[in-house]
Amino acid sequence: MELTYTIQRSPKRRRVTITVERDRSVIVHAPEDASDEQIHEVVESKRHWIYEKIVHPQKYHNLPHPPGKELVSGESILYLGRQYRIEIVKAGLADIQFTQRFLIPDIEAPRQAEALRTWYMNRAQEKIVPRVKQYARQLGVEVAEVKIVDSRYRWGSCTPKNNINLNWRLIKAPMFVIDYVIVHELAHLIEANHTPEFWNIVHAQAPTMDKAREWLKENGQLLEQVI
Repeated sequence: MELTYTIQRSPKRRRVTITVERDRSVIVHAPEDASDEQIHEVVESKRHWIYEKIVHPQKYHNLPHPPGKELVSGESILYLGRQYRIEIVKAGLADIQFTQRFLIPDIEAPRQAEALRTWYMNRAQEKIVPRVKQYARQLGVEVAEVKIVDSRYRWGSCTPKNNINLNWRLIKAPMFVIDYVIVHELAHLIEANHTPEFWNIVHAQAPTMDKAREWLKENGQLLEQVI
């Protein structure tokens, strides 16, 4: 099977590295002086790893026609797996409010988008971080720090220093999906690799694991949209 990839060269790079983005595209980061032949050799040596990442459940399927929404009254946006309507308030509102609908101040569109992103990140901090600590207690693992991050490539990650990083965009997903990603990362504190034991740990704590993985495949790209 032909493997397509994009090469990004940088004078600061010392070696060739490969990332598989959530949309399943393959990016090769290479030193400025690396030849195409050298890069091709590295890609071929990592072919099996690349295909494993491409089919990973945290990667999403491309939507044939990504939604073209705008922050206007009557439109709807995702929060915890449900769509809620937007109402643009022309006066008397300083910040976004949520009361089973989104009340958004009538300000310039870029500022509205930034305000919505900030609102999502704050909700992620409030709702996701405590669940990480709850599941950590259930699994009997020690977490050094929980961070809500803006990641281009991952829904979540576990660092060698026992930090758990979770993408703020997850707050748009249903709670069973959030719980799956949380448990998935915490399970790596027990078993580093995706072994049968690892998946048994995840399934025991997140019995709707398969449903969550399928949801991310089908809807992951929706989480990437501003609205």
